[in-house]
Amino acid sequence: MNLRSFQMRSSVDPNSHSFSCSMPFQPSLCRHREGRGAPCLKRTKAFLSRSHAPAWECRLGLSMGRSRYKFVHTNTPHFMTCTVLHWIPVFTRPETVAILLDSFNRLIDEGLKIYAYVILENHIHLIAQSERIDRDIARFKSHTSRLLIEFLVENGVKTILDQLAFYKSAHKYDRTYQFWQEGVHPEWIQSMEMMRQKVEYIHQNPVVRGYVDRPEDWRYSSARNYLGLEGLLRVSTQW
Repeated sequence: MNLRSFQMRSSVDPNSHSFSCSMPFQPSLCRHREGRGAPCLKRTKAFLSRSHAPAWECRLGLSMGRSRYKFVHTNTPHFMTCTVLHWIPVFTRPETVAILLDSFNRLIDEGLKIYAYVILENHIHLIAQSERIDRDIARFKSHTSRLLIEFLVENGVKTILDQLAFYKSAHKYDRTYQFWQEGVHPEWIQSMEMMRQKVEYIHQNPVVRGYVDRPEDWRYSSARNYLGLEGLLRVSTQW
């Protein structure tokens, strides 16, 4: 993994247990007048959510909250994207990525097939299939959300926790924090050509972002599996 690129983009000190973000968290700036804080706060949250997502992701529609995309046949392969709320860079340390990998491995043991994946600093792309992929991806998000928030709390990562609380959807009144954005933008893989395109897109993500020169150099990706090398997850390279 190109750690230098991660450090430049997410300002993480690899020798400490602290996270820092390039944008200071100052929600109080918009509460400038009594009685007008809530509307202003909503406008500020909406603007910042749009401005934090990479431009190319916005053009693809991947920064949406409640996705208009639906699972078509829940037992067939789908391309999906799981994004951290407000695109906050959480997966910049091995401990947080390990939580994702462990959860995927549990689901693989239960029958989940992963055809391709990539884990970046604030989102995941994957192609997966199971008997009920909609249910299993919901289980994945619920399980990892709980464990990741526990990790952040235990390690006192207040800056990120404050943002997860601040940008939490209004209807999620039963919790203090929201970790994942709503929806996974599912796209049904309808042909071999579409599968090839999506696998290539997933593996090229770190290269396009300038993190590595070759897809197989990115540790948290299935590109190595497709070269016959050992990867971090069991990946089904036969379609």
